[in-house]
Amino acid sequence: MNFTRNASANWQGSVKEGKGDITTGSGALKKAKYAFGTRFKDENGTNPEELIGAAHAGCYTMQLSGLLGEEGYTPDDLHTDAKVTFKDGEIVKIALSVSGKVPNIKKEEFIKIAEKAKRVCPVSKLLDTEITLDAKLQV
Repeated sequence: MNFTRNASANWQGSVKEGKGDITTGSGALKKAKYAFGTRFKDENGTNPEELIGAAHAGCYTMQLSGLLGEEGYTPDDLHTDAKVTFKDGEIVKIALSVSGKVPNIKKEEFIKIAEKAKRVCPVSKLLDTEITLDAKLQV
């Protein structure tokens, strides 16, 4: 399967006083606001780091579901959090935390498949930073 997805960003003004918006080709984000305050403070709006985290969590979770399916398991529920750490001008770490409710799977098998998903997830492969994973099977 081959495809291209699109997103765009617009910015006006200086880095600290300016503002911008981000739009995705699908329309999921349409002129989502971002600014210095939404990136480096806790003001309302989005920022590149949270969008990377959302992309990574979404990609990883779908990858995990696919790998579980290849092994004969159908998850009832998978939930992934991605914590993106920004330090001294760069993203230095992404901590994935996944929790899954998967019938008839043993904990060791779930963790093994979860680790493989981390390695083969297209977003994991793209990012050149430390990526950790905490996998938990719900009972």
